[in-house]
Amino acid sequence: MTEKQKMLAGELYCGCDDPELASMHRRAIELCEKLNYGNLSDEERDSVTRQLLGKCGHKAVLGRGFWCDYGVNIEVGENFYVNYGVVILDVCKVTIGKNCLIAPQVGIYTACHPLEEDVRISGLEMGKPITIGDNCWIGGHAVINPGVTLGDNVVVGSGSVVTKSFPSDVVIAGNPARIIKYLK
Repeated sequence: MTEKQKMLAGELYCGCDDPELASMHRRAIELCEKLNYGNLSDEERDSVTRQLLGKCGHKAVLGRGFWCDYGVNIEVGENFYVNYGVVILDVCKVTIGKNCLIAPQVGIYTACHPLEEDVRISGLEMGKPITIGDNCWIGGHAVINPGVTLGDNVVVGSGSVVTKSFPSDVVIAGNPARIIKYLK
């Protein structure tokens, strides 16, 4: 398997000196820099967004300060809005449904590191995919950790740290996040 195949499969991989991953990462950084620092029209921003993301529905907006590892591993539905300063580490797939709002300074992290110190020190890393359903709202400064799945119509309170998966139709908040209200 290539390092990219291992990465996407959630297996240990070495991304530090792999030419394919380095090229993909450079491309993503260049596109993020265009979004963040370019004086782009709405049409140009939309074009760069579509070049960056792996799959992108109608009306996808990435606010300034958006950063990701590769971009191509991020799939979003229509009416997707990302506010300022959002980071999505997409070493594994990040799937986000339609009508989702991501507030400022949110972190969505598929990347993780081994617990065993000798493996971690060797430079090997891994990831776990994240899935966020339709009609979700992620509050400012929230963190979504590797391997989390959120159902449809989930509201994540500001500053929450989401360490496990949650079903549809709930409000979650806290560190670690827990259900604080059922919506249906």
